[in-house]
Amino acid sequence: MKLINAIIKPFKLDDVREAISEVGIDGLTVSEVRGFGRQKGHTELYRGAEYQVDFLPKVKLEIAVKSDDADRIIEAITKSAYTGKIGDGKIFVYDLDSAVRIRTGELDSAAL
Repeated sequence: MKLINAIIKPFKLDDVREAISEVGIDGLTVSEVRGFGRQKGHTELYRGAEYQVDFLPKVKLEIAVKSDDADRIIEAITKSAYTGKIGDGKIFVYDLDSAVRIRTGELDSAAL
């Protein structure tokens, strides 16, 4: 099993959700996060004063999947989150040792 963490631009969330649904993924966890990468934030003007915004709003997706499905899901996320501009995001993939569905006690891939 794999755990896929994807950090994407907030306005791409619906596109990504639709794309992963098309490849058969029914569940994911979404968190609103803030951070920066190469773009290093930006400057904004508020009531005549300029200030630096160091942490940009992003969306973090966490998706637990069977190992066989990981590549298809990564491809779906990559294509649907792409804008071609700096800050499109990153995808991190981790090995997932175990999973338990609390309600039923199902284990590992049956719990997904």
